[in-house]
Amino acid sequence: MEGPKKIEAGIKIAIIGGGPAGLSAAIELARLPFVEWTLYEQKPSISEIGTGIALQRNTWRLLEKLGVSQHLKAGDFFRPKDGHDTQYRDGRTGVVVKQTYPLPNVAPHQAPCRIHRGRLQKALLKNVDQRRVQPGKKLVKVERVDSGRLRLVFSCGSLDEVDLIIGADGIRSTIRTFAFPEYSVSYSGMTAYRAVVRAADVRQINGLSKAIVFWYGTDGKWIYTSPLDNGDWEITCRIREPDDNDRTSWGKEVNVAKFVETFYEYCEPIQQLLSLVTRVKRFDYFGGPRLQTVINHSSVALIGDASHPLSGAFGAGAAFAIEDSHVLAGALRWAASSSHSLTEALQLFDKVRSSHYRKLYETLDEIASAHQKTFRHSASAEEEIAGQIENVSLSKHTWMFYHEVSQASASVVQVETDQANVG
Repeated sequence: MEGPKKIEAGIKIAIIGGGPAGLSAAIELARLPFVEWTLYEQKPSISEIGTGIALQRNTWRLLEKLGVSQHLKAGDFFRPKDGHDTQYRDGRTGVVVKQTYPLPNVAPHQAPCRIHRGRLQKALLKNVDQRRVQPGKKLVKVERVDSGRLRLVFSCGSLDEVDLIIGADGIRSTIRTFAFPEYSVSYSGMTAYRAVVRAADVRQINGLSKAIVFWYGTDGKWIYTSPLDNGDWEITCRIREPDDNDRTSWGKEVNVAKFVETFYEYCEPIQQLLSLVTRVKRFDYFGGPRLQTVINHSSVALIGDASHPLSGAFGAGAAFAIEDSHVLAGALRWAASSSHSLTEALQLFDKVRSSHYRKLYETLDEIASAHQKTFRHSASAEEEIAGQIENVSLSKHTWMFYHEVSQASASVVQVETDQANVG
């Protein structure tokens, strides 16, 4: 087996997965002249499932750096006119309990908004070299060869050998299974239902403001409503459900009447909104413990949901994925410019992102602990709902929306440089 791979000599990379993580990685890698890359997607074409996604300030900043923001026009997303971030209501009464706003230094064009996942996907895809994208390629096996490279085997029989695999293939990541065969995810006990309805129909409902709203119920139940653009409104509902051995992280179409009945105790505006639903999909929340490292074998890096197996964490999955890609590309660039190896580049990437995800899991644990206290000590449904809203809406829990990932990377690089100089 050869020694550590020096990046400046050129490296070959396979990106597995064509979601926001994989596409942003492709854009970043295309800027590195010493990298030869290919993106593999198992679906017949690059497409996105689901409904809406949040774009916060950190997401906008990176989309601007990627040259992607220019493909998103004002009519492609919804941004509240009053500048609010999120409105929180008691779902049973409809009463507004709290409304939050972005930090005062957020530029108007980087303020939070909601957008169709598909629109973000298309915007990213416009900046990807289509000649290097291979759809319809399902990865079935990864193995190490004598040279130290990794061989990819696809269901169609084709092969590839690379120096680095970037696992951008989601919560059920094949690449994560290869890198960490003992790791597994499981159903968390929470389920999301997603639907889209016509904005023109929603305008007829009294008590439903044009806002980004969480409608909280008891026992961790909530409904999230927001316009996506001028044509559509999204509805996302979360509820606790038992494991019936029929759980999947992919969208599964379910009975609309049964779905609506599940939220019978909600106020009249919500009942009217749910009555507009003609199709609904169920997305079961899967997750697992925090990975202690997001790299392995000196030739595997996990990004996006593959690196932090959580469903619905702060609605910031796309932001985390794009940050991962940015840091990984920066680590490769640093290694190439300073005669470091691929192994050292991956170690740098891991130091930056594992620290980020450790803090993310700590935040989630803190909120979960606060919720348990709320459930135990609340004397009424109103008190329980108000307690949940306070737990999730504290300003200290929004740090990930303002995270300066470039600064985080620069700080780690400086530490590495200082240590090398001392050595």
